[in-house]
Amino acid sequence: MNIAEILERRAHAQPNQAAIIDNHRGRSRTTGFGELNEAAARLATRLHRHGLKQGDTVLVLQPMSAELYTVLSALFRLGLVAMFLDPSTGREHMERCCRRHPPRALIASPKAHLLRLLSPALRRIPLAFSTGAWVPGAKRIASAEKLPQAPAVELPDSAPALLTFTSGSTGEPKAAVRSHGFLMAQHRTLEAGLALQSGEVDLSTLPIFVLANLASGVTSLIPNVDLRSPGRINARRLLLDIQRHQPSRSGASPAFFQRLVEHCRATATTLPALKKIYTGGAPVFPDLLERLQQVAPAARVTAVYGSTEAEPIAHVAHEEISPAEITAMVGGRGLLAGTPVPEIELRILPERWGTPLEPFTREAFEAQCLPAGEPGEIVVSGEHVLPGYLQGLGDAETKFEVDGRRWHRTGDSGYLDERGRLWLLGRSSARIQDAKGILYPFAVECAARQLPAVTACALLELNGERLLAVEMKSTLDLAELRYRLTWARLDRVVLLDRIPMDRRHNAKVDYPMLRQRLINVASQGRQAKPA
Repeated sequence: MNIAEILERRAHAQPNQAAIIDNHRGRSRTTGFGELNEAAARLATRLHRHGLKQGDTVLVLQPMSAELYTVLSALFRLGLVAMFLDPSTGREHMERCCRRHPPRALIASPKAHLLRLLSPALRRIPLAFSTGAWVPGAKRIASAEKLPQAPAVELPDSAPALLTFTSGSTGEPKAAVRSHGFLMAQHRTLEAGLALQSGEVDLSTLPIFVLANLASGVTSLIPNVDLRSPGRINARRLLLDIQRHQPSRSGASPAFFQRLVEHCRATATTLPALKKIYTGGAPVFPDLLERLQQVAPAARVTAVYGSTEAEPIAHVAHEEISPAEITAMVGGRGLLAGTPVPEIELRILPERWGTPLEPFTREAFEAQCLPAGEPGEIVVSGEHVLPGYLQGLGDAETKFEVDGRRWHRTGDSGYLDERGRLWLLGRSSARIQDAKGILYPFAVECAARQLPAVTACALLELNGERLLAVEMKSTLDLAELRYRLTWARLDRVVLLDRIPMDRRHNAKVDYPMLRQRLINVASQGRQAKPA
C-alpha cells in the first residue's frame, strides 16, 4: 500500500475541489486536489532523475503549505522516506539527528537553506532542492513543471514513509519511523474519531491532520500565522482568515485556541460557522473547553488525548462532562480524557515507570492489569501505535510484548472509571511520593485551574516540598486556592509572571526549566507566597 494512492484517488474523484488554502506571497492561494496530485507526480519524476531511489531519506524543512504536501506526496510516490526535524530544538540536535540517520537529499524553503551556513551536517547532504526562489547550491522544485508524471510505486505496508525525532532533552533523540501501513491505520482512526467528511473546510494547524484531510477529501485552510509558536500567534490575523473562509471545523493545540478565545472575548466576537473543534497535543483542561464553547456556540468541542507514538488514544466532548465530573476534577480525581477509541487496546498497569518490562503471556498480563478506579501506568496497543523506534533505541523503556504483540508505555499515569473512561493524572515520572502519601500533578493542576484567575500552574517536588507554581492573569485569592487544595497538603505556592512551556505546542509545562527558575527565585531571595 502506497499512501500516495489515496491522494491520487481523491484527485480523480474531485479534481477541482480545494485541497489546500494557504497564504503565498501575501495573498490567499487555493490548490485543488488535481493540481496538487499532478505537481507531486511531476516532482517525483524530477527527484527520480536526480538519482533518488526507494528507501532513500530526504530531510524536509518546509512550513505547512501547499509546497510541503506536494513534496510529501512526491516522496511517498517514490517510496522515499521524509525526515523531519524541529529547528527550534537547536543546531546540536539537528547535527545529532543527521549523524544518526544521514539524509540523501534536502528539500527546504529558501529561508531554511540559510541553516546550511551554520550546520556541517546539512552541508554534507549530497542533493539540495529549494521549494521557492533559487539559492546557491540548490535546485528549484518549480523546474519540474513540464516533466511527465511518475506513478506511485508499489510498496509493502512495512515500507517506511516518515521519520521524526524526539527532542532528546533527556538523552539521545529517539527516531520514530512511520510506515505506509501505519499511516493508513492512523488515517482510518483519525477519519472516524474526528468525523472527517468530504467537502468540509478545516482550519488546519497540525501537519498530520492535513494528511488525514487530504485522504478524506477535506479542504485544509492553513492560516496566515506563525504555527511554530501556537501560544503567540497573531490572533487578529487568524480571525480574519476564519471570517473570510468560514471553516466548519478545526484542530489545534490548547495554546492556539487559548489565543483565539482571548481575542474573541476581547472583541466580543463569536464563531458561528465552526461546528467541530478538536484540541490536543497537550493537557486540555475543562476551563478551556468551556471558553471555546462560549465563542463557538454551535460547535461540538472535543478534547483529544494522544501522543507521538499513538494518536489518538481517547477523546471527550465538552457536552459529555457533567457537573459531577467537574466537581470530581476539582476534588483531585484528575483530568477526564474520555473513552478510548475503538481501534486501541488500553490497560492500566502498576506504576513501574523507569523499569523495563519483561514479555508477558496474555494470562499473566491480564492478571497484572488494574481494575477500575486504581491508578497506574497507561499502556496501549493497536495498529496505529508505533511498534518501535529506529534501531531499537528507546524500545527497552517504552515497549513490551504480550504473547508476541507489541505494547507501548505512554509514560502517563491514570485510571479507568466504572464506565471505561480514562482519567489522566500526569506524567508517571512527575508523581510525588513522600511521607504524606502519593500526589499526582494533574490532580492538583486541574483543580487549581478552575479558579478564573489561574492562567497556568504546575506541581513539582523541590527540596522535599510539595510546591505549586501559579501564573495568574488577575489578583488570585490565595485563601480560596488553599481551601480548594486542602486535600493536596501543599507546602508552598509560588506566584510567577510566567510558567515556561514547551517549544512545540506552547502548552505543556517545561518542568526542567521551571525547576531551574524556582531554584533561581530561591537563591535571589525573592518572596514566595506560602500555601
